[in-house]
Amino acid sequence: MNDHNNNFSSIQQEYLKGFFAGALQRPDGFVGQNQQGQFTHDPQEAVEETVYGTPIDDLCKEEQIKHQKNGLDVWDTIVENCDQNVFPEPPDLFRYKFYGLFHVKPAQDSFMLRCRIPGCQLHSYQIRQLAHIAETYGGGYLDITTRGNLQIREIMPEGTIPTLLDLHEVGLTSKGSGADNIRNITATPTSGYDPQEYIDVLPLAKSMHYCILNNRDLYGLPRKFNISFDSGGAISVCADTNDIAFYACKVENQAGVPDGVYFRLQLCGITGHKQFASDTGLLITPRECVAVAAAMVRVFIEHGDRTNRKKARLKYLIDDWGIEKFLEKTQEKLAFPLRRLPFDQCIPRKSPDQKGHLGNHPQKQPDLCYVGVLTPVGRVLPDQFRKIADLADRYGQGEIRLTVWQNLIVPHIHKDRVATFTEEIQKIGFATEAHPLQTGLVACTGNTGCKFAAANTKGQSVLLGKYLAERIQIDQPINIHLTGCPHSCAQHYVGDIGLQAVPCKWNGEKVEGYHIVFGGGVDDKQHIAQEVFQAIPFEFIPELLENCLRQYQKNRIGKESFSTFTRRKQPDELRSLFQIDALKALVA
Repeated sequence: MNDHNNNFSSIQQEYLKGFFAGALQRPDGFVGQNQQGQFTHDPQEAVEETVYGTPIDDLCKEEQIKHQKNGLDVWDTIVENCDQNVFPEPPDLFRYKFYGLFHVKPAQDSFMLRCRIPGCQLHSYQIRQLAHIAETYGGGYLDITTRGNLQIREIMPEGTIPTLLDLHEVGLTSKGSGADNIRNITATPTSGYDPQEYIDVLPLAKSMHYCILNNRDLYGLPRKFNISFDSGGAISVCADTNDIAFYACKVENQAGVPDGVYFRLQLCGITGHKQFASDTGLLITPRECVAVAAAMVRVFIEHGDRTNRKKARLKYLIDDWGIEKFLEKTQEKLAFPLRRLPFDQCIPRKSPDQKGHLGNHPQKQPDLCYVGVLTPVGRVLPDQFRKIADLADRYGQGEIRLTVWQNLIVPHIHKDRVATFTEEIQKIGFATEAHPLQTGLVACTGNTGCKFAAANTKGQSVLLGKYLAERIQIDQPINIHLTGCPHSCAQHYVGDIGLQAVPCKWNGEKVEGYHIVFGGGVDDKQHIAQEVFQAIPFEFIPELLENCLRQYQKNRIGKESFSTFTRRKQPDELRSLFQIDALKALVA
């Protein structure tokens, strides 16, 4: 056999020698980054690739998915899967959430769409389009959420792109409404027409909304993020349950600070972890709000934990750093100085009206009123939604506002037409007034549509509200929140009465049940409810809560609220007082 070298000419052999010699040497064009993030030509100075300083190998699973492909770049995959009517592969299931699409199997083998409704404001033409989407591509219903938002469920892959396009046609989007992004920007639902408000915050909520949508670097945070604007109006938007909360206030006669309307900035509300947002000492002008929030979000993006999902919220970064370091890092990103003023030198918002999201209320515009409409636990049918749009056009100015209490408000109704409007609402199947135990009845999706939920919260909340309303007469509203799991989407820890679903057993069988907490509140009544009962089968809860309310009425001091009453007692005292005979063996 001939030698292999004989297959090449002498010229070819010399070329190959040079080629391999060069290949074995380091090329002069090396580019890497050092520990300071600077570019270097020296491999000895270069460090391994990182995401904001976290080595790639240390990233958690979700961060690995985002690093491999940005969630915003999944559009073509959605189109392809839509054409083929197939669900995405696991990594893309996470990326779909960047477009507000959640595959909620096994509860429903379909997608849930979460919209973005900035400032909680909708127009009649948008309402009709949303009804069309729910009817054409979804399951024939819509859910108003506890972020003044909307969800549409039971969308199959073939309906995803038509749904997203139909949203865009009426100026709506779902982009960034899921996964590790800034969620729907909420605002006081009466902004712009509330006689009690300090400032109309709807423009600020919308400015924040568009700032997020149009800055790609504000997507893909270490974890989800919530921002809210409170105008000081009559209806709470639960701003203190958000990562960033702007609370309107007034300043008068304080040295060095011009009189006017400002915002107190609060940070780190996360009630699923039993923590409210707390005051930072900052006093922000309206024009500064969006810039400050954007700077704070970017600090979180650069320094939040990307290795442990359980420690990836803003709360944990500030727990680690302390508030002063976080504010220093924020200041570095701002071209104007952050302003400080003690809280007690501000005039805070007045107390919200606990039942103000229902019924007829005068606006600051002469002769006009807004009317709150009860939509039980947020469930609305497409035909009902279209009829509400028609009424908003006929009696108002074609506008509605959603609330975090899972109902809606129709503003700008002339005072002489309110009675007729109320009659028309009743024909749809809704009401503008309710029993005090039904005005603040809040429920998450529950196990009919969420894989995390341990009970049918929506169905059971309606049954519970009806049972109590038929048996209890009471002189003040009491909020009852039912949530399906520890994620606390229905914010059970801030309810007067809160129920968190858990699996439990009764007579040897698995049944749906709840832990029960008492005494929660938000805003000026801020308090995390205390747990009193554990793993109570739902079968016994209506009778148990009936007894709780009767004992409260019997033993309260004067007209004290239910929350005040329960907060001044220890869990053992409440357990003893509220107990019913049927459960004594279970909770002994």
